[in-house]
Amino acid sequence: MNIPNIACKIEVYAAVTPSEDPAKIRTAVSNVILDASYEYKEGSIKAVSRDLGSLSRIRETIRKRKVNRVYRRQMRFHTDGDTTWFYLNKQAAFVDVIAICDEAEESPMGPIKVILHSKNLEKIADWLAPEFIE
Repeated sequence: MNIPNIACKIEVYAAVTPSEDPAKIRTAVSNVILDASYEYKEGSIKAVSRDLGSLSRIRETIRKRKVNRVYRRQMRFHTDGDTTWFYLNKQAAFVDVIAICDEAEESPMGPIKVILHSKNLEKIADWLAPEFIE
């Protein structure tokens, strides 16, 4: 897999409700983003990476399921300057399945929010969810 060298910051957040085990939520987040640093505080887990390759699990899922249009639409809709984001289902992520959510409510225990910061969001979108998948 050829990972472009694009300067970026990737932040992944997941709320930890009182009824949830923080270790399980960390597992869900680590199933989504690879090679990140993790921090737990004030009822949430945050993972940060500056390596586009940390999104390779998401990219792999997009290609296998051919859901690139859904991801591109979400990223386009949520773009504000040099930042865009999308939600993933937290419970699905815990069992190692990556599933996008249009709305936060689609993930009953709350979603995982993936935030991308870069001056080259279009190039990131083209790598993560290419317009055309063979």
